[in-house]
Amino acid sequence: MTSNTSLDLHTDPKLFVGKDVYAVVGNPISHSKSPVIHQYFAEQAQQAMHYGRLQPELDDFAKAARSFFAAGGKGMNVTVPFKLDAQVFADQLTNRAQLAGAVNTLWIQDGKIYGDNTDGAGLVRDLLAQGIDIHASRILLLGAGGASRGVIGPLLEHSPKCLVIANRSTAKADELVKLFADLAARKEVALESRTLADLENSQKTPHAFDLVINATAAGLTDESPLSELAVTQVFKPGSFAYDMVYGKTTAFMKQALQRGARISDGLGMLVEQAADAFLLWRGLELASKIDPRAVLAKLRS
Repeated sequence: MTSNTSLDLHTDPKLFVGKDVYAVVGNPISHSKSPVIHQYFAEQAQQAMHYGRLQPELDDFAKAARSFFAAGGKGMNVTVPFKLDAQVFADQLTNRAQLAGAVNTLWIQDGKIYGDNTDGAGLVRDLLAQGIDIHASRILLLGAGGASRGVIGPLLEHSPKCLVIANRSTAKADELVKLFADLAARKEVALESRTLADLENSQKTPHAFDLVINATAAGLTDESPLSELAVTQVFKPGSFAYDMVYGKTTAFMKQALQRGARISDGLGMLVEQAADAFLLWRGLELASKIDPRAVLAKLRS
């Protein structure tokens, strides 16, 4: 590893005099698009800030985060595998971070570390920007891990008709249904769990879905959580298939296309959750100064 690479992966706030310093933290982290995204936002909003990378050892998150903030760091985005560590590290959590069970955004204010989760808000903002009407829609969410948990709350806030969480086994999905039962009841949403096998059964899955979100990591390995039989039950022409994986047309997206559905990868979610974090750090009044869709267009060009 060259010294330049080492510096790139271990941002030291003391080296950037006159700028507020932020970083994305993960392991691995060299592939992250977050520095480019936040650089665009800083330019749009004319903010004097530097955004770098941090790659702690797997068991070293708290030490790295403490050092970063002690050296003058203002905030950080947190990605795999440190979102649970970040939740423990924060002194105070927002309500949505508590519900999400993980933290992807940290900042320091009056000596306290605050933790939030902007993933769900990012997904919803991207869906709305693409013209997807969440209200009164039928939504299928594939997977019951951390990625799913992080987006259920913001989806329910938009009062879909129903939200079905499907997983290989129902135990984890049942836990999520229980966790979000009160919010679902307040928003009058039918919140249910299914197994992936249930999606093949026309009696257990009598209706196709308006929106199908893949929150599993299957796309990373060119697999899909849906069997070919399940595909015929869950998609209809006009359905919208959203894969949180970005940068490729996944097996799940290809299945959706074959059924006449529209598709999207998760790059817009990445940009929109970053926009949410940027405004938490720099002030909501800058919302009119940044243009996440222009940033997304630059990343896709």
